[in-house]
Amino acid sequence: MSSDAKKKPKIAVFKLASCDGCQLSLLDAEEALLDVVGAVDLAYFPEASRNMGKGPYDIGLVEGSITTHHDAERIQHIRRQCRMLVTIGACATAGGIQALRNWKDVNEFVRYVYASPDYIHTLKMSTPVAEHVPVDFELRGCPINKLQLVELISATIAGRRPNIPTYSVCLECKRRGNVCIAVAQGAACVGPLTQAGCGAICPAFGRGCYGCYGPMESPNAASLADWFEQTGKSNAEIVRTFRLFNAWSWQFRQVSEERERK
Repeated sequence: MSSDAKKKPKIAVFKLASCDGCQLSLLDAEEALLDVVGAVDLAYFPEASRNMGKGPYDIGLVEGSITTHHDAERIQHIRRQCRMLVTIGACATAGGIQALRNWKDVNEFVRYVYASPDYIHTLKMSTPVAEHVPVDFELRGCPINKLQLVELISATIAGRRPNIPTYSVCLECKRRGNVCIAVAQGAACVGPLTQAGCGAICPAFGRGCYGCYGPMESPNAASLADWFEQTGKSNAEIVRTFRLFNAWSWQFRQVSEERERK
């Protein structure tokens, strides 16, 4: 191995409880991915290669939430192996859609779904990686924006801060020239609270934002919930609006639980 190859940062990609969509976003980066691969040593990425290079790693990308005792133990080992740990996607950063079980009895689900419940060993809750180990950076989305992932890796290699926006989807709507469907149609849109990154896809097609990228910087979720109520939404509808891909993020969780108690 040449001296240049030895200097390449070693990257590992890990999967926990998830659908693989965020890992596929990296593979879908196509030409940009080729440039990244040329600059790094993609040492461990079971989704894309049989190469199982051992750690330690310079950068660890983790997709998925913690849902089993095995996951809880494994993330501790991953953290020790990675100099920099980055969580990618709503599952890893906020517990994912599977965190909806956190408000229910998971044992009841297991008994209903599986013929032999005794074989299922799971935690009562689905939680983000940051509730178990220190995380250096969170890349939001369900799935993540492939260009943001390339930017993250490129910035890390260059030793600079990643240029990832923290403003809301509303700004992306304005850039696209979208008519505000929350005002014009009274749609239950959480775009004012949601971090940008999707390009305002849903509002562009007349559908309220689902909050795929999680809370923006300093969101006022309670105020938006009050506005939903003023437009005729029931508390049950408001709870459902906040309990989607990032339901367990504390800003969304807090307002949904307050509304559920009313």
